[in-house]
Amino acid sequence: MDRNPSPPCSDAEEEEGDAVGNTVYSKHWLFSVLTRLIEVPEGARTELDEEMENDICKVWDMSMDEDVALFLQEFNAPDIFMGVFAKSKCPRLTEICVGILGNMACFQDICMSISKDENLGQVLLQRLCDSDSPTLLETSRLLLTCLSQPEVANVWVERIRENPSVYDCVCFIMSSSTNVDLLVKVGEVVDKLFDLDEELMLNWIKNGSCRSVGPSVDDSPEELPDFKIVPCILEAAKQVRSDNPEGLDVYMHILQLLTTVDEGIQAIVQAPDGGKETWSLLYDLVCQELCQPDDPPIIVQEQKTVLASILSVLSAMFASQTEQEYTRMRKNMPLIGSLIRILQYMEGCGKRAVENSKESEQEQTGRTDVNEEDFHLKILKDICCELLSNMLQELTKENTLEGLHQGHLNEETCSCAFQNLLPLYFASVESFLEVLREADQTLADNLEKRFPSLKVHT
Repeated sequence: MDRNPSPPCSDAEEEEGDAVGNTVYSKHWLFSVLTRLIEVPEGARTELDEEMENDICKVWDMSMDEDVALFLQEFNAPDIFMGVFAKSKCPRLTEICVGILGNMACFQDICMSISKDENLGQVLLQRLCDSDSPTLLETSRLLLTCLSQPEVANVWVERIRENPSVYDCVCFIMSSSTNVDLLVKVGEVVDKLFDLDEELMLNWIKNGSCRSVGPSVDDSPEELPDFKIVPCILEAAKQVRSDNPEGLDVYMHILQLLTTVDEGIQAIVQAPDGGKETWSLLYDLVCQELCQPDDPPIIVQEQKTVLASILSVLSAMFASQTEQEYTRMRKNMPLIGSLIRILQYMEGCGKRAVENSKESEQEQTGRTDVNEEDFHLKILKDICCELLSNMLQELTKENTLEGLHQGHLNEETCSCAFQNLLPLYFASVESFLEVLREADQTLADNLEKRFPSLKVHT
């Protein structure tokens, strides 16, 4: 089926008191569907008959209404679904039941009730080891909904921390799935978990794998590989990069969260390849895909969060692995060129923001959004300048000559770099200018004229 059927019109007008809350949906009809679910036999067949599928899909759609969700809660629908999970071998039925719970969890009181049910919580986490992608997607959506509710988020964090199989199943999905929607949703769950709880993130960083039962089509136990978190994140990022920009943003933010702790940076740079795969992916994104020369400067507004995450990880790697071959400056002149281009584009956006601000001085609507955009651009600029300053300090005369030859360095780009780096990174700029003087005396002299504070005092 391409889509769930529309909810049915009720005969509630004919039968007084049959309507669910303020809706036109029939209590009697809902009772009949839930009763059929209770009667699902043990080991039920793997296919749903068309009528049953249509009816339960209607309930799925209807459960987005709070009155219906509350009615389902009062009728103990979560317990009924637990019975379905235990008895049925039908992936479609499991998917729909988890999907209904996901809709119900959007409402705070119901979410609290679902979350505090320890048995249901454990059963739902077990669904992450399912072999059915649609079921995994709905399970991830449900978990993300619960983790986004401050009142119950800690309940789920603690439950996940105490359940080692969640780590294994999530890593299995990230490393092996080709379902982009599923990868994005699982990524959002991991991102939320790491953002909520540093201890859990540290546990997952250190985790090799607790030998646990993983997904299996025939329900036979299957031992999962010894997963490491970073390669799994990279594999998922590669899958989503071309099809889902929001998904790429999520996985880049996960990597950025890893770099907020020393253990996370070490997990990246002490991988078997010494972090080369991570650097290569991020380098390629910055130099070949994001904020390119043929893009309009406004593109930096659209890409500011993903760029900030990527550059933050590159900066942490560069600072900790200056001896690695992939950080050698002879290979990274295009990256310096890209960093300067990002700064140039931000300058263009800044000028436009000033003009827009003058035009709308009398208007208050939207000012908060503008300020928030400015805040995110400032974060991007700070990260960009830090990485650029560190890289400029590592340049040799040969690297600089290569950068001049390739067009990454010229008076315009160097002026932009100096404008943004001074005065905070004075030492870095001064060091680079000394090297530049050896490579191109005229350019160095011109830059000194533009930036008098850099003139050498004798």
